Amino acid sequence: MQTLSAKDAKYGFGRLIDLARAEPVAVAKHGRTVVVVLAVEEYERLKAVEAGVAPKAPGGAQSEE
Repeated sequence: MQTLSAKDAKYGFGRLIDLARAEPVAVAKHGRTVVVVLAVEEYERLKAVEAGVAPKAPGGAQSEE
């Protein structure tokens, strides 16, 4: 996971979005990680896991497990 300073995340927000689409990105303030930015697809997958629902496969079909 890549880490950006809060300042770099603020002034390079477009870059932060691009990086987060590929993998979660930690954002640090005063040397301490305070948030993690991730793609909406990964967020939805994690919410489905938390709810005990099988994650959707790309294209909207339910995955078979």
